Amino acid sequence: MKFAFIDAEKALWPVEVQCEMLGVSRSGYYAWKDRPEPARVASDAALLVKIKAAHEVGRGTYGSPRVHRELRANGCRVSRKRIERLRRQEGIVALKKRRFRKTTDSNHDHPIAPNLLARKFDVDLPDTSWVTDVTYVWTHEGWLYLAAILDLFSRRVIGWAASANNDRALAIGALDRAVAERRPAPGLLHHSDRGSVYASGDYGDALTQIGAVKSMSGKGDCWDNAVAESFFATIKGEMIDHHDYQTRRAAIAAIGDYIDGFYNPIRRHSAIGYVSPIEFELKFMSEKFEKVAA
Repeated sequence: MKFAFIDAEKALWPVEVQCEMLGVSRSGYYAWKDRPEPARVASDAALLVKIKAAHEVGRGTYGSPRVHRELRANGCRVSRKRIERLRRQEGIVALKKRRFRKTTDSNHDHPIAPNLLARKFDVDLPDTSWVTDVTYVWTHEGWLYLAAILDLFSRRVIGWAASANNDRALAIGALDRAVAERRPAPGLLHHSDRGSVYASGDYGDALTQIGAVKSMSGKGDCWDNAVAESFFATIKGEMIDHHDYQTRRAAIAAIGDYIDGFYNPIRRHSAIGYVSPIEFELKFMSEKFEKVAA
């Protein structure tokens, strides 16, 4: 420990002076200095490089479980406890999420659909159940509203739109994008909260055109739409809350980069086996093709 201290402070104090003050020999220090690094120390140093790289891949959002999965996916076999120990030693921490606060305008006279989803968030096939919601983002130009639609099968964001106005055009814009991207078959279950936008006739007509079945959460029950709300908590905690947006355009660009450049293709999702939504879908399609070919 004395030799390590001397080595750490040698830029400030001459080695000779420190050796004399600490009662150790200079020859002993230089012999320690030339000694090969212990295998465990060298191994930890090499692993730490990989941990930092995984942390960067996760844009600073990955905790130990996701770092562990990232390393395993790249052929590195290591325990989570060791990862946790090295992260603590280096002070590597994931971005912290703030508590997500939700507002829903359910004070309207539009008809309310029954809760057909009934919290069945795990589905076996793509484009059988979609969930949607709207949240808000503060910019120096004022509020920006974000509507997003997720496929419960893969947790992928399949359509999103952003606007200065929280209105039907915003929600329908996200729906149009999702429909153009996925082209779902009739019978799709579409779940939302009881907000006036989703209960409106315009939005209902848009769902009717694609043969979708409308489902809505129970009154005041956020858990009925937990997957959509979880996504908003994630994007806010991992990205939005950590930036100061001067303009709505800048916020929209950042949201697009997060969703299309990170969340869908890269971010490891715990609900689908710690792979990204796109990877999960590709694996499903590949396995389906192999079964047909066989």
